[in-house]
Amino acid sequence: MKSTGDTAATMTIGELSARFDLAPHVLRHWEAMGLLSPAARVNGRRRYSQDHITRVAMIVGGKSGGLSLEQLRGLLAARSPHDRRELLERHHAELERRIRDIEQSKAMIEHALDCDEHDFTRCPNFRRLVESLAEGARLHSQEHNLRRFSRPQPNGG
Repeated sequence: MKSTGDTAATMTIGELSARFDLAPHVLRHWEAMGLLSPAARVNGRRRYSQDHITRVAMIVGGKSGGLSLEQLRGLLAARSPHDRRELLERHHAELERRIRDIEQSKAMIEHALDCDEHDFTRCPNFRRLVESLAEGARLHSQEHNLRRFSRPQPNGG
């Protein structure tokens, strides 16, 4: 990070992208999407400030947490704490669902690893795990359909 006299320390696009193990074009894309404010230019080259570094860290962290770039843009541009909270609550619920799915998959893998049956798919205990997973998927699908049909329709429909 270089200091330019009386101005705050800045980084080039190469330095910033390397810091987060990103390709420079990713930062340009985020600028084009409005996720990252355009960097100041010095001699025609982008110079990123500490605020940019913080924003990139937030974007990278959000992506690691499963937020899409569109969701991140909505989160960062939320007009009120209420709007931000709604978006985060929806994402939190989705993460909880994904965690349950992953835990069920992990249980099946662990059983298959330890199963003494020649064909673990014929094991009664494995079949119970799979049936439980299938039942959970059926219930999730029903809940999704109920939510979809219980929403008020535009034009009073």
